[in-house]
Amino acid sequence: MQTFKERALELLPELKELSQYIYDNPELGYEEFLSSKAHIDMLEKYGFEMELSPLDMETAYVARYRGDKPGITMAYLAEYDALPGIGHGCGHNILGATALGAALVLKDYVKEKGGTLVLFGTPAEETSGAKVAFADHGYFKDVDVAICPHPSDYYFSSGKSLALAPIEFTFKGKTAHAASEPQAGINALDALLLTFNNVNALREHILPSARVHGIVKEGGLAANIVPEKSVGEFYVRTMTLDYMEELLEKVINCAKAGALATGCTMEYRDYEARYHNMVTNQTLSDHYDGLLEEMGVEVTPPRESFGSLDMGNVSQVCPSINPYFGISDHPIPGHTVEFRDATLTDLAMEGMINTIVAMVKAMVDCNEDPALLAAVKEEFENRKR
Repeated sequence: MQTFKERALELLPELKELSQYIYDNPELGYEEFLSSKAHIDMLEKYGFEMELSPLDMETAYVARYRGDKPGITMAYLAEYDALPGIGHGCGHNILGATALGAALVLKDYVKEKGGTLVLFGTPAEETSGAKVAFADHGYFKDVDVAICPHPSDYYFSSGKSLALAPIEFTFKGKTAHAASEPQAGINALDALLLTFNNVNALREHILPSARVHGIVKEGGLAANIVPEKSVGEFYVRTMTLDYMEELLEKVINCAKAGALATGCTMEYRDYEARYHNMVTNQTLSDHYDGLLEEMGVEVTPPRESFGSLDMGNVSQVCPSINPYFGISDHPIPGHTVEFRDATLTDLAMEGMINTIVAMVKAMVDCNEDPALLAAVKEEFENRKR
């Protein structure tokens, strides 16, 4: 691992500059033109074969480096989208730089020993993540192992995330004067409010790990007009894809009941991409954590999380982990200005180097140790969706 660390330290000035540049130029999902170009320029400089704007996603990329000798296909995933208002409060500036740095270090190994290295530039993790499109279109079907790092206040093992279905209900009724002729109207807002009430009743009978939460996106134009149209947006989250289908049907029935009770029509659709639940490959995760511990890094068990990640979609199609690396010596909540600024500290740079070394060594071990790779793949084949 010492050789990998030495190479990572050689690259640190460039990686630090990349992270700082993206920090200084925060861009929202699918608008990361400066950020993606900074990644692409650096990857082209180091001799990667570039696929630009894959699947018509202008700010995505796929960087490949193929060795002359046979070996496994190893994938890293980079993110670089920011949050509205606070910039890189989720630390994707350093996330992307870390994944790219790991690719640059692993490239030297692949050039000498063989295998194929792929770095995915994945926009819009915070909204309608590009990893979903990549997974749906078969980009991971030949990948043997995938790793996406993420900054945190401390080092945490790769854990779970909830599957997410974003569903929008649109109710159509009939307008009328709410005071002089209310009997002539069909109230679309009532249908939506009944949907919320039905969902509230449903919560008593769902698994404790599931979540259903929503907003009124559109509810009428004026208090004296019976609303002709209403729109509600909901997130339905579950621990598994199988339970998602069961719960989603019940939530849709809640909306159907609201429409039936009021005489409205109802339509529904996914208004964002669906995220699958994250299935950490525990064999790979334990091996990765062990490498960090060999470097003297303390790794904490995964945090209980009720959020959702587009990395979950990747984990359903190839063995994957999403480990967290520390950028602080005290607790800092994500999606805050404090977390954003912590990505520029010396501790963050130390976390980046440690993570690059572990990411590279984990891939090297999978490429060189058939027993480890077989165990990783066996666990993946027997995973629970």
